[in-house]
Amino acid sequence: MFHHSSKLQYPVRVEKPDPEFAMLLQQAIGGVEGEIRVAMQYFFQAMGARGDARIKDLLISTATEELAHIEMLGHAVALNLEGAPLSYQEASAKDPVVNAILGGMNPRHVLSSGLAALPVNANGVPFDMSHVYASGNVAADMLANVTAEATGRVLATRLYNMTEDKGMKDFLSFLIARDTMHQQQWLAVIEDMGGLSASLPIPNSFPQEQEASEHSYYCLNTSLDKPLPQGRWCDGPAFDGKGQFTAKEQPDLLGEEPVLGKARPGSGAQAEQIGTAMSSTASAGNGSVSGS
Repeated sequence: MFHHSSKLQYPVRVEKPDPEFAMLLQQAIGGVEGEIRVAMQYFFQAMGARGDARIKDLLISTATEELAHIEMLGHAVALNLEGAPLSYQEASAKDPVVNAILGGMNPRHVLSSGLAALPVNANGVPFDMSHVYASGNVAADMLANVTAEATGRVLATRLYNMTEDKGMKDFLSFLIARDTMHQQQWLAVIEDMGGLSASLPIPNSFPQEQEASEHSYYCLNTSLDKPLPQGRWCDGPAFDGKGQFTAKEQPDLLGEEPVLGKARPGSGAQAEQIGTAMSSTASAGNGSVSGS
């Protein structure tokens, strides 16, 4: 059961409405880096969480906070749409906003939502849940969550730099700060589970003797014209403490050429694919190719 307060988590103020910035804010709502994504990701991770109940509770609590962020962003979009033109005649009468309705403003903010937020990204594409990652593996999910918060924080800082509105900068500063905390808390969950070395490789429950471990720790160069970039990934102990990084400048080609057999009758292939291989013998008389 979820409960709702009528008050926002943090003040949302707009000094000067900006319909174009409202469109940009939609990315923080329905973009792949946005709040719908992380809210749903944490909810589904929580619903599938097994083991330590503390982690499920933390996921549920943070998912609920992300819903609060959606509400705040939706309010910010609506405030930025205050006074936006509802017709071309109105736009023409207020010259400074003509560009908003003819260029930068999302027309669906007028046509579909009546000057309110939508569950879409900055291009107007609805969020389709394809970027919600909930694997049932706590360590894998925590790393996915750190990435989600990192890209969300990148987006929030870009939005911060794209507005001069003091109210919006203050609000975005709050979101940036919460992203900082959420990055840290998911890393703290991994540390609480014994740290990165104890969690790796993920899943750490797979018997290592069943892994082809001779291939587990070399960094492979597949470039034809550049050597392997040198770094920590080429030398020294692996992060799981179970191996040593090495480097290979060329891959070992251990497999065979991937040649398929004949096509099955009824598969829609050419007769030559189903029958014997087609020859390339050309008739000198008429230039035709005969198949056997």
